Amino acid sequence: MGQKVNPHGLRVGVIKDWDSRWFANDRKEFGEFLKEDHVLRTYLKKELYSAGLAKVEIERSANKVKMDLHVAKPGVVIGKGGAEIEALKSKLEKLTGKSVILNIIEVRNIDRDAQLVAENIAQAIERRIAFRRAMKQAVGRTMKSGAKGIKVSASGRLGGAEMARTEGYSEGNVPLQTLRSDIEYGFAEANTTYGKIGIKVWICNGEILPGRNLSTEREEKKLEKKNGRDKKSSGRGGERKGRSNDRRGNNRGPRASKKEAKQD
Repeated sequence: MGQKVNPHGLRVGVIKDWDSRWFANDRKEFGEFLKEDHVLRTYLKKELYSAGLAKVEIERSANKVKMDLHVAKPGVVIGKGGAEIEALKSKLEKLTGKSVILNIIEVRNIDRDAQLVAENIAQAIERRIAFRRAMKQAVGRTMKSGAKGIKVSASGRLGGAEMARTEGYSEGNVPLQTLRSDIEYGFAEANTTYGKIGIKVWICNGEILPGRNLSTEREEKKLEKKNGRDKKSSGRGGERKGRSNDRRGNNRGPRASKKEAKQD
């Protein structure tokens, strides 16, 4: 069976950037940094789940770790007078043993962020809302927010069925193989009494590197061919006309009289 690659990983270096941006001196340090990034992301996801954490970007320099936290509710992260963010910062510094800089970025449109949409569907299923209804509502909200397309799939013991299956809904355009299309991917799990249900969401926000439309290219080629034919036909018609005039003698010079012809 064909498997789908993560759209973000496929587009890194084309229209998307790495979520972790740093350099390591050797293989050992690389492994340590990679493990530390995973620990930080797991911890932050658990701590800031209620705030709607969409993405964590990590940068490193010497003994400093800078993190950009993309959240739906920045007020929950910052707290009253910045108390919550200071407490979070001190916990992260204890966890890493390095100086931590936190930058909170608000997600403007939560209905166009794939990770947040997936988490919202998972939370709705945990509240015992029918999975089809939760998915349809999410699809409708995303399309109303201005997205070009959305695709949602739910996998597991849907509705408490004995056999696990996968169901999904899609609307609009989601070209997964077009590298210039800006596609976001999100995954979340809903914990139900029957087991886990996995939610996958793909959202297309249009094209970042606009290319030429194939239909317009075809139309332009047709027009060029048509213009070329018209020019050829007009040229041939002119030649024929000229020949016929010559035969009839319309375009010849003044005829010499019989006397002049005899004198010559």
